[in-house]
Amino acid sequence: MGDEWPMSEWLVRAWETGVFNERERAVVAGRAEGRTLDEVGGVFGLSRERARQIQNRVRKQLVEMANSIQGDWRETVRAAGAGPAAPRETFAAALGVVDHMALEELLAAAGLEAPRTWAGPLRGWWSIDPGALGSALGRLADAAPFRGDDLGQVASEAGLPAGLPLTWLLSHSESRLARSPDEHWVRRKARGRDAAYLWLLETGRPCRADELLAPMTATTVAAVREALRRDDRFRQIRPEGTWALAEWTHLRASTYASAVEAMVAVVTEAGPLSRARLFAKVTELYPVTPWRLKQCLLSDQLGKTSDGLVDLVSRGARPFEEEEPARPDTMAVEGKVLGVRIPVNRGILRGSGVNVHTWLTWRLGLRRAPMSRAFTTPGDQSPLVVRRGTSSAQLSSLRHHALELEVVDGCVLAVLLRLDDDTARVGHGCAPDTCPARRTRAAAPPTVNV
Repeated sequence: MGDEWPMSEWLVRAWETGVFNERERAVVAGRAEGRTLDEVGGVFGLSRERARQIQNRVRKQLVEMANSIQGDWRETVRAAGAGPAAPRETFAAALGVVDHMALEELLAAAGLEAPRTWAGPLRGWWSIDPGALGSALGRLADAAPFRGDDLGQVASEAGLPAGLPLTWLLSHSESRLARSPDEHWVRRKARGRDAAYLWLLETGRPCRADELLAPMTATTVAAVREALRRDDRFRQIRPEGTWALAEWTHLRASTYASAVEAMVAVVTEAGPLSRARLFAKVTELYPVTPWRLKQCLLSDQLGKTSDGLVDLVSRGARPFEEEEPARPDTMAVEGKVLGVRIPVNRGILRGSGVNVHTWLTWRLGLRRAPMSRAFTTPGDQSPLVVRRGTSSAQLSSLRHHALELEVVDGCVLAVLLRLDDDTARVGHGCAPDTCPARRTRAAAPPTVNV
């Protein structure tokens, strides 16, 4: 190579001055670009094994050159690659040579590998511990959600080196994280709730459910409420009904999880009370409407004493029973068969329970809460379950029936409940001339069999 060349250029000069032939350089260059042995061998009509032999021969020659020029080069590059990941230029600087793709053969010979990530090996980066980068990315994901502006700081705290293509890594389809509409980083499986968390954190005040529709990319207020109820990072502020972060200890909030819990606590401590006195004391602890408090009396824990006061069933009070509500037009009873017409919506098709009129639970004998009654259905379908809560009634397990009947949003299901043997049947309840599913199928282009 000659004494006229600076020692820092020995690797480049070896590559450019005929030490390696065109085929050898092409194989190594292709491997550095991430192509497989089959791919690089195919360019010259070589087998996979022959391409591997050529790469190993080049690597051996480069190692012999490095040994003669800098005997401790292995220790140097291993020290530079002790972290989760370092770019090739870092190793070039440590060795005092010009950065060149041929350097990757020396790094591999020293036992370094490309770091492993959920997006696959990270080409152009090296480490003596190829699994360390994946672990650091896992710590970053565990720290989510966080603002887009905080990515650098959070990455540093997770032990990730500077210069990584983090946006590309985090946006990959196998990443545990995703970008929210506000350009923040949220967990892929909890996007809406994480986006709501960051929105509340940035806003700094409790928000109504409809204010969270946009950041959560939710379609309904009911969907927002349901999502936040399932996450203990959020709590609802009564009586306003706004949503706040559980970590905001400066906000006034009830210590009770529900109005029923507050009512039971008051009766337990104070003894039998009149409705008016009980409602007044509960409202001080858990502000809700009088209608909600009246519904709470149907709890299986509360009842009425002989002199008309409210007390605990466990102390001998007789459970309250709701008077028969007016029967809605969507329900009918004939002998031992009870019929219910259920409009199909996206909730049913997703598998959500359907809120139904409390006349159904009253007629089924579910006069207190919580209570339920199951009805078996033909075949392998799950039983239909009617549940009575203190504030609502629900019918569940209709999704499989809806899919089997091929109904769509806007159709009607006809549910028949037999009261003598607790069996049920579900049918398509649309009139033929007004059925959305039939119109959809009629408008579809005919299938052509070839």
